Amino acid sequence: MREAVVGIDVGGTRIKAALVTPTGDVLAETVRPTPAGVGPRLGEVSVHAVGELTGAVAGAVDVLAVGVAVPGLVDELAGIGVWSANLGWRDLDLRGTIAAHVDVPVAIGHDVRSGLLAEHRLGAAREADNVLFVPLGTGLASAILCRGKLVTGGLWTGEIGHVIVVPDGPLCGCGQRGCLEALSSAGAIGRRWSQETGIVGDAQEVARRAEAGEEVARRVWQEAIETLAIMVAPVVAAAGTELVLIGGGLVHAGDTLLDPLRAELTARLGRDDVAVEAAALGDRSGSLGAATIALDLVGR
Repeated sequence: MREAVVGIDVGGTRIKAALVTPTGDVLAETVRPTPAGVGPRLGEVSVHAVGELTGAVAGAVDVLAVGVAVPGLVDELAGIGVWSANLGWRDLDLRGTIAAHVDVPVAIGHDVRSGLLAEHRLGAAREADNVLFVPLGTGLASAILCRGKLVTGGLWTGEIGHVIVVPDGPLCGCGQRGCLEALSSAGAIGRRWSQETGIVGDAQEVARRAEAGEEVARRVWQEAIETLAIMVAPVVAAAGTELVLIGGGLVHAGDTLLDPLRAELTARLGRDDVAVEAAALGDRSGSLGAATIALDLVGR
């Protein structure tokens, strides 16, 4: 019988899950829409993911643990989801909610910090010890690796998405205006372009149109990248970052995203020795990161 853990990444629009062995082999993966009011239903979501993943592989699987990574403010030790702007919960007992439905140990993590751990062990940051990880999805946050150690200070560690960069800017899910997340996340890019053109589309559509030279798309795209660089540059300078990893669904835009971001960071830092690369795990980093903390929980 093969041993494995289940990693579940709870996002604002999708829930991604993976069945991963202690050696890092991915046996199965699933992607499902995030149901409304997902918080109290996480136990049901988790047990369904376990069943679906184990049922997708031939032969018996011994599930050792379940790891769940979520956005927002997370008390990982206590297993509490303190606050999530995108998923709408406060002080949610994540570990207790999930443990009531599964009979294995449960690890709770912040989606971005867990994702950086996965990139460091399995992905694009394996050879780097000073890394800033910024996934661009429905929301926007960051995680820092310094001298090979994950930076975990207070609850707000890495939450650059809720720093106000444009006073009186667009309304953010946190209730403030002009937050980085409301300007440079994938969700924000799609919303702004749709508002300006009247055409329904997401950030991937904006990227395609920007690459094709459409004026509005190019302007929206460039302004979002400039705003992101304004926030990322001082973090890079303060932390001694050598590699900026961009993840999330928007990373599929490739050089349409990375080239202008490199240029903007170089202009703001006054030097060009900071690498900007796509995260190797893409939008799988959250689920594989959740699997990573599950493996750590059981000492594998």
